[in-house]
Amino acid sequence: MTDEHKASLAAGRAMGLAVRRYLELVGTDERRRGRPVTPESIEKQLASIDKQLATASPLKRLQLLQDREDAKNKLAARSDAETMKTVEREFIAVAKEYADRKRIGYQAWRAAGVSASVLKEAGITRS
Repeated sequence: MTDEHKASLAAGRAMGLAVRRYLELVGTDERRRGRPVTPESIEKQLASIDKQLATASPLKRLQLLQDREDAKNKLAARSDAETMKTVEREFIAVAKEYADRKRIGYQAWRAAGVSASVLKEAGITRS
């Protein structure tokens, strides 16, 4: 195997890793219609739950306690924004070349959860 071939394989592995890491992070978001879930909206939800806990019946209290734990877990998962930005930058740097090599189109990326703005920044267009 030539040095050039080895370098090409290493570059392909690095691209694949960057794409996989980004898709894993994007995949942790629940893809739903409606308003996006933001840290601010989660904080509001936590405040609302805390208010309701004071007057809730025992069964309602149990459900509110679980809702509070779920909201805290969502907030913790989103708190590592710097990691997300780093992984996103790495993805943007390699996505166009990766898409060209693997013949992956715009719609496939969108279906995988990649936002249109990230694809635009990476140079991947609809056509």
